[in-house]
Amino acid sequence: MARRPLPRILSSGTTSLARGRDLARTAADSATDVLHPLLVIGRGLRILAAAGRRRWSQTPKDKRGPALFLGAACVLVVALVPYGPLLALITLMAAAAWHGRDRTPAKTGPSDAETERLGSLYEALVPYFSIPEDPSPLFAHGGDWDKAFSGYEFDEAGRVTRLHIRYPAYFTDGEAASRARIEALLHAKSGRGREYLFDWDEEGNQLDLRVLAALPTGIAAQPFVTSPGETVLGFTDAGGVQRTLPVLEGDEPRDVPPVIWRTGPRSTEPHLLAVGQPGSGTSTLLRSVALQALRHGGDVLIVDGGGSGEYSCLSGRAGVLAVECGPTGAQATLEWAAQETERRLIATHRAREVGRPAPEDTRRPLWILLDQPSVLAHLAVAEGGPDPLAQLQVPLRHGRPAHVTVVVAEQFGHLELLNDAVWQHTRARVVLGPTSVQQVADVLGLPPHTTPTAQVPPGRGYARLGTGPVHRLQVPATPDPYDEATHPAYRQAVLELLPERQPGPHRVLSAKSLRAPALDAQPEVAAEAP
Repeated sequence: MARRPLPRILSSGTTSLARGRDLARTAADSATDVLHPLLVIGRGLRILAAAGRRRWSQTPKDKRGPALFLGAACVLVVALVPYGPLLALITLMAAAAWHGRDRTPAKTGPSDAETERLGSLYEALVPYFSIPEDPSPLFAHGGDWDKAFSGYEFDEAGRVTRLHIRYPAYFTDGEAASRARIEALLHAKSGRGREYLFDWDEEGNQLDLRVLAALPTGIAAQPFVTSPGETVLGFTDAGGVQRTLPVLEGDEPRDVPPVIWRTGPRSTEPHLLAVGQPGSGTSTLLRSVALQALRHGGDVLIVDGGGSGEYSCLSGRAGVLAVECGPTGAQATLEWAAQETERRLIATHRAREVGRPAPEDTRRPLWILLDQPSVLAHLAVAEGGPDPLAQLQVPLRHGRPAHVTVVVAEQFGHLELLNDAVWQHTRARVVLGPTSVQQVADVLGLPPHTTPTAQVPPGRGYARLGTGPVHRLQVPATPDPYDEATHPAYRQAVLELLPERQPGPHRVLSAKSLRAPALDAQPEVAAEAP
């Protein structure tokens, strides 16, 4: 498979550009500090000149002659006085510096509107942070909010963007229900429609609330700088991960923190489950995963249960084994995938028995991508056939040592149709689209650390890898390149990442045609198989 080389700016130019921007910013700051007195004097001279012109325009025409004569006499006197020109210049510079000074008053406290908002927040928290037995309550009706709120910031609209709260030690901050009540109250009182991060310091009895900036939505699919076995699910907040990737957002290079999902024999989360509402971006996530798998030399099987044709751009491409949309084809494809997983396990075991490395074809990654498989399962059962999802048990249970990865995308309304094997073995989870806290907790196992909003862009959600923390997630824009309703630049980016089409007719997989002659092969033959 032909691999497209990385853009030069992604491989070597990002560090130089960042260093150049830092040097330019440092030089500009130093020049501003050095030239600050000259800037102040220049601004003052401009103000004095404007005042002189205004005064001259207001002077009657019959009085302008005497005024000019008086001014000339003053200049002559100053010129004849010893040190007169020097003193006049010093006086002019002092007047210019005085008039050109920064007159912006320093803000020493909140405004009246901000004080009223802080007081409202304080009164709303009183029932939760006070008890009748407290002799000296920190929160009390009509009390002073300065003792409870040690730090605060507001935006231009007067809404809270950051708030540092001290609360009594007897508050049950170790209980999730108690924290949830406080977070819901602060979310409602501080303004809806924004994402808030709540950082609880249980040891110091402090709560820090801040508004999170929106994740970037303009990053399209592109060759990410990752190693084989690493898949970029999307991008998150800077404080969530300890790694950044150089990407292009439009034409601007930048470094963003990614959510990296690692697969392979040493992965602790070998399979992925993505859940969302219609239009939330689960198909976009599967296309992004497929393009990255093909770029690293993997084989891809796609089962499109929705039958929307959003994966037709991958049909017949190098590395794409099949794109199935019907229950019969899905049954045959998944049956072959189960037997291929068994064949790889047996070939690897026999090779190790004789002291040989695993055959090359068993180490080539195999990706099984299923979009809305519950639809195909329902159709198969209605036609009296077997459930295709039953064939997933072998790849899910034994896929990790066989380099087989399963990715399932399903909607919230059909989750009960997924079998237990999918829930037990998909330890990497993604939730996309507008959701509630309870829905996120049901899928990921933990509630999100931020407050979900009702309106989110496509591909926006949360991700959790195994037992790790919950990350905010924005999936890179990977639309169907044949959909003319999407952004042309995003469609072109996907077309550039697609592998070349295979010559000749597209091969269709079936369980009978690819059934295990290799299962009965000798270890020596299996080790040399292509």
